[in-house]
Amino acid sequence: MAERILVIEDEQKIADFLRRGLTYEGFQVDVRLDGESGLKAARDNPPDLVILDVMLPGLDGLEVCRRLRAGGSVLILMLTAKDSVADRVRGLDSGADDYLVKPFAFEELLARVRALLRRSRATEESILHFADLTLNVTTREVTRGAHKIDLTTKEFDLLHFFMRHPRQVLTRELIYDRIWGYDFNGESNILEVYMRYLRTKLEATGEPRLLQTVRGVGYALREE
Repeated sequence: MAERILVIEDEQKIADFLRRGLTYEGFQVDVRLDGESGLKAARDNPPDLVILDVMLPGLDGLEVCRRLRAGGSVLILMLTAKDSVADRVRGLDSGADDYLVKPFAFEELLARVRALLRRSRATEESILHFADLTLNVTTREVTRGAHKIDLTTKEFDLLHFFMRHPRQVLTRELIYDRIWGYDFNGESNILEVYMRYLRTKLEATGEPRLLQTVRGVGYALREE
């Protein structure tokens, strides 16, 4: 699964430069040119990392950073044309994970992006629990109660996504984007097929359903 980066940058040339470079390096990249739309995009479809310019029209980068940090744990790399210690402190105090001054070399930005993502992966909880369901991220083993459950790679990725977001309603579009890496076009039923596979395996010995359908929206991992 390609990691997703949201670029919030009002200078079109820089935004296009970052989109091209990061896409070439294998990331899925989304771009927003102002703080309001960037904040909405980050909330509607949380990325793995946000590259956030400080100087934005309307809602500035520091305020976007504070609101993102108040609502979750997304990684934030801030960009600024200012290089004073006070400016760096303000950026970090608002919740940024790292800080890069313009102009910058793309190689340095890429190194910082990769370092932040590596650090995040290293600290991700390796064993996830929900009800009587256990998922080991490192060994890719899944058990329910005393029973081991054999999953395909895609089934495991799908269940892992639900267990990282327990009790949250995940839209069909978000699941398609994160697991299959493309926008839902309203025609494919591959998600329904995989949900049926997962439910069959998770409920094989009569266990109660944990993967619930939220009609007209998507699915949620929660107890009935």
